[in-house]
Amino acid sequence: MSSADDGRSLGQLVASATTELSALVHDEIALAKAEIRQDVKRGIVGGGAATVAGVLLLFSLPVLSFAAAYGIHNLGLGLAWSFLIVGGAYIFVALVLLLLALRKFKRIKPPEKSIASAKQTASVLSKAKPHPRTGGDAALNGDAAVRGGARLEKQPKSATPA
Repeated sequence: MSSADDGRSLGQLVASATTELSALVHDEIALAKAEIRQDVKRGIVGGGAATVAGVLLLFSLPVLSFAAAYGIHNLGLGLAWSFLIVGGAYIFVALVLLLLALRKFKRIKPPEKSIASAKQTASVLSKAKPHPRTGGDAALNGDAAVRGGARLEKQPKSATPA
């Protein structure tokens, strides 16, 4: 499409292309941010589950173990067996929470849509070729330039001291 087709000058077309390219880059960045934000949330949930598992294992295990073991011992089982049952139960709970954390971590993926979009944009831009310049109006001949259909002559620089 040339500037004669829709009535826009070359400058307007360049400005439009620059604006659209800028908008495209901003949209791709926004897409990447959204995908990464989603994966960060998954990572936080998985990390939180792992932290809870660690806290359960480290802090509540000794205190609650004694209470549960003595409770089981009061039912008629030996004290050693009571402590083993309680310890096994806490380890089971911690393992279930760790499996939950691993499942959340495995769902984290790279931002595939952003990567594909960026590759597609790079492919399109690498195939883009500049518009060939035609003789008189597009060439800048040292002293003159063409803007908006009017030929502008370069003004001589003034020799006034600064």
